[in-house]
Amino acid sequence: MDEIRGNQPTYSYPKRVVVRYPDTRQAPALPTIIESSERPEVALPATFQAYLHLVRADLYRKKERTDWVTLAKTLYSDMGFKHCFWLRTCTFTKKKRSLRTVYPLVRAIYLHYQHKHGIWIAPGTQIGPGLYINHVGGIVVNSRAKIGRNCNLSHGVTLGQANRGNSVGSPILGDNVFVGPGAKVIGAVEVGDNAAIGANSVVTKDVPARAVVVGAPAKIISYKSSSGYINATDY
Repeated sequence: MDEIRGNQPTYSYPKRVVVRYPDTRQAPALPTIIESSERPEVALPATFQAYLHLVRADLYRKKERTDWVTLAKTLYSDMGFKHCFWLRTCTFTKKKRSLRTVYPLVRAIYLHYQHKHGIWIAPGTQIGPGLYINHVGGIVVNSRAKIGRNCNLSHGVTLGQANRGNSVGSPILGDNVFVGPGAKVIGAVEVGDNAAIGANSVVTKDVPARAVVVGAPAKIISYKSSSGYINATDY
């Protein structure tokens, strides 16, 4: 069956982000850098090709297929993917000048699904390809947050902004990050690549690459990474 793959688009990239350890322990021989070359800057595709790349990367995380039939079936039956699709579409039509006449309609559709699904992610939020939302409901992402490639957001997740204290700002998630049900990541927190945040955890400090954190406040319990929770990342 024909697939909707194509040449991957070219993105511009931000400066790389150094992930600091939140305590005195050091992860043995594990990377502590989120490499900017691994992640696009924003989910604001300037071309239709870039838009399709984001859509089919999200689809591949769900089905490990990117053909048009799978796209249509998943868009009809999967609420998480449906939300990602309309988020990407709303962002693209907002960015693309030639499509701004249809943007109000697309935005109205997306707002409908925001209320229906209980997911609040502003169009233009910086999200890399391969966003995975399984169960919908109670997901809130601050518009200044940044999310890398192939990240999982579970139901009840909040990526929120802190307005005072030592961590003013919004979270930055690296690549292949799993955020469990009910978890809250608050403030200018940097979560390293392949990290896993356990259910109902409250994260207010940086999380090293490959770390597994749980609790409120969240504490490191291992460096077993997000392996097993993040799948289909080879698109």
